[in-house]
Amino acid sequence: MLRKTRPIPSFLAPFTHQQHTLRKLRTKSNNRYTRKIHDHDHDDEQRIRKSNDNQEDKIHFYKSKGQHILTNPRILDSIVRKSNINPDDTVLEIGPGTGNLTLKLLEVSRKVVAVEIDERMVNVLNKRVAESGFQDRLTVIRKDALKTEFPRFDLVVANIPYGISSPLVAKLVYGANPFRSATLLLQKEFARRLLASPGDSEFNRLAVNVKLVADVEFVMDVSKRDFVPCPKVDSSVVIIRPKAEIPEVNLEEWWGFTRTCFGKKNRTLGATFKQKKKVMELLRLSKKIGLNSESIVNADSSDCDEDDDDDEERGVHEDCNSSSCLEAETSSFKEKIVEVLQSSGFEDKRPSKLSNEELLQLLSLFNQAGVHFHHQAEPKNGAAAYSS
Repeated sequence: MLRKTRPIPSFLAPFTHQQHTLRKLRTKSNNRYTRKIHDHDHDDEQRIRKSNDNQEDKIHFYKSKGQHILTNPRILDSIVRKSNINPDDTVLEIGPGTGNLTLKLLEVSRKVVAVEIDERMVNVLNKRVAESGFQDRLTVIRKDALKTEFPRFDLVVANIPYGISSPLVAKLVYGANPFRSATLLLQKEFARRLLASPGDSEFNRLAVNVKLVADVEFVMDVSKRDFVPCPKVDSSVVIIRPKAEIPEVNLEEWWGFTRTCFGKKNRTLGATFKQKKKVMELLRLSKKIGLNSESIVNADSSDCDEDDDDDEERGVHEDCNSSSCLEAETSSFKEKIVEVLQSSGFEDKRPSKLSNEELLQLLSLFNQAGVHFHHQAEPKNGAAAYSS
């Protein structure tokens, strides 16, 4: 049954009208205030977007090369603020594009070194920086960031092209240049892998190798709509801070070891290391290490051997090259590997659930038993940290 609306008593009408008027005034005032804030942000965003729109008339952005220009001024300001840049800092920016982030970095730092391979972008960047009066504080290196040697810098702030994220992160964290931090805008999925911890579904060799030498902090997610042209996926900002102290480990050994373990990260270590192909591969590597060590020890005494001894030793090596000898050697080496895994309690464990401390412990036990994962004594660069 519908109720009839009661008429407002005549003595309440003036108060009701007054409340309605005040409510309208408050709404207008709030809307006006909100509109002012929105208009201010909108003007900044429109100014940056207009600048990029003007550049788009002249430049075609290649999505295949990861050329996505960040245009949201609030995100740009937040990235600069989170980077904690000091007035006397030199900032390395990789892939500056048309300079939206570069201009904001120049406002708060002593110098910016921008590495950009696309000459068209460099021309636009130089023009915009000159118009802003910062040309004396900008150095542009027009080369491939993966192939060029970086000059000295204090920190990195960059919107990295998606296609070079892994090797570039490796070059930074395992490079010769010390730096305070790297604030990087990365593909969201890549950032999640970088941030993953043991037990997470995303935990992988990338996270293991980076976290050996650095700490990674999540900052914020960035919508794909904040880029021109719009990419297919969202992005995330992370900060990488190199550790003051890193474990004493041969990096080539570590990279080879993690490559073996994380080839099938959810398989038990026992199942991985008992494979005949893997056993023979490790046997060859370990024999190279042994031969290199013997050649150093015996270098001075090699000329003192008698011819008869040489003939006898040659005969022994010839016998050991037979298939039966190789089979016995492989079997013995496999037993050594299994003994290390069983005695340390790692046989039934999975790499995806192990911490770096546990992995370092296992690698040390393998090396002590004469099992090695790389025949080079010294690391050359960080590329091996992520190669499959």
